[in-house]
Amino acid sequence: MDKIDVTKLTQMSNFEVAALFYKYALTNSRGLRAINVGRGNPNWINTQARFAFNRIVEFGMKESLQTINLDDGNLAGYTDQTGIAERFNQFLDGDNPVDAFLKQALAYTRDVMHINQDELVFEWVDGVIGNHYPEPSRSLVNVEKILNRYLEVNLYRGEHLSDKTKVFPTEGGTAAMVYLFNELKVSHILEAGDTIAINTPIFTPYLQIPELNEFKLQEFNVSSDESDDWQLVDHKFEELKDPNVKAFFVVNPTNPTSRAFSDHALDKLKEVVEANPNLVIITDDVYGTFVDDFKTIYSVVPHNTLLVYSFSKLYGATGQRIGLIAMHDDNIFDKLIEEMTAEDPVIREAFRKRYSYVTNKPHEMSFIDRTVADSRNIGLYHAAGLSTPQQITMALFSLTNLIYEGREDPYVTASKEIVSHRYKAFWESLGLVVKTTEENAEYYTVFSIYKLAESKYSKDFRAYLEQNCNHLAFEWRLAAEYGVVVMDGAGMGTKAGYLRISLANRPDKDYETVGGRISDLLASYYTEYLQSKAQ
Repeated sequence: MDKIDVTKLTQMSNFEVAALFYKYALTNSRGLRAINVGRGNPNWINTQARFAFNRIVEFGMKESLQTINLDDGNLAGYTDQTGIAERFNQFLDGDNPVDAFLKQALAYTRDVMHINQDELVFEWVDGVIGNHYPEPSRSLVNVEKILNRYLEVNLYRGEHLSDKTKVFPTEGGTAAMVYLFNELKVSHILEAGDTIAINTPIFTPYLQIPELNEFKLQEFNVSSDESDDWQLVDHKFEELKDPNVKAFFVVNPTNPTSRAFSDHALDKLKEVVEANPNLVIITDDVYGTFVDDFKTIYSVVPHNTLLVYSFSKLYGATGQRIGLIAMHDDNIFDKLIEEMTAEDPVIREAFRKRYSYVTNKPHEMSFIDRTVADSRNIGLYHAAGLSTPQQITMALFSLTNLIYEGREDPYVTASKEIVSHRYKAFWESLGLVVKTTEENAEYYTVFSIYKLAESKYSKDFRAYLEQNCNHLAFEWRLAAEYGVVVMDGAGMGTKAGYLRISLANRPDKDYETVGGRISDLLASYYTEYLQSKAQ
């Protein structure tokens, strides 16, 4: 087995460290099957929306052949909106489960959302074919209505914000984060040297991006601890009331700890915004649907919050790159831009020159529309929108859930049960009592190898391990000897020694195996400890 100096890895992203360790896992010294529980992508997918997408494509091809049909050239024409909903209903077979879903979806959009059916079906058909640029640039009209409804039903817990919220579909949650960091800089809402707060532990890029030269932001961590079930305690919220804190970045439920903000924490955040009214908040809520009765920060302080959401985890669509940014019509971001424009002639002129390429009223351009324009460096604003097939896919994923509004969605329930079963299997495989709370999404779990050493053996062994075992060395041995790859928690802001396990990406039985191999490695360290005592 090759030796590795793990101290040289401490500056690397934990994603890159995990990728390196996976190479060792594939050729591990025991010849065991490699198991990577570091990756966050789920190993299940939603089939209903995907089948439905293909049915719309099939119908769209038949529609296109009605206007131009050149068999020799494999060429068809455009689609005609007039009467298209009726033709689509005639095309659908109610005895086919996929078609039955599409009929339900149409009925929901007609009877509950009051969307014009010809306009909707035409948007779907034209969208899946993808033969037009997205129009409007930010979002297709009916896609935005459906996405807004989905967010309200699943994330807002009774707050009615869908008719006051604008949505920008993006290339996944990752692109949404990049666009927002960039726009906060371009709009002068965040300047180099400004202080921002980050709720740690957190998804690694949130720690890395602000440190890059193009941002140069001053970070301080508003951290949670396992002793508080990974919830922020009251005095941490007090730190956010300082007006020098310009922004607060959150993943909710958290990654890596899988905890949603409690109702008490949400109430404290209201107090923070009352004391620091210009605080801007970005909340990444991709795991929200895995928590029963979840409530997003956006529904509590909507005027100060930018909401990021992705369909990747719940619907098994990490490769499709589909997410969104949502923003209230009345928001602090537009207010801050308006004040800067009025007070600073240099900024006013810079904004005028920058955005006059895309609007004759550049000073009235909203933050979210600036984000759309700047995501394509202004010049390509006319083609800025997310590809129309991706937008329709998001709408269909949403509708698989919305048709069950007021009832239990069997797909969402099954997804929650998958991770919950794996969560229990993993913790039981370590021989420990399973602990969970209402706020626990159970999509990931984190644990300390040092605490595990104490619980399975003794305090003295824990002390020995902390003094003699670098946490990355433990992770490397786990990969190189036992074929298991985990994600390093310290790279996400935990204390050294915490490992993150994804409960989404492996078959159920693997989680028992992983727990067993971790216990075996710990036992190997314990043998070394006993030998050291005997010397």
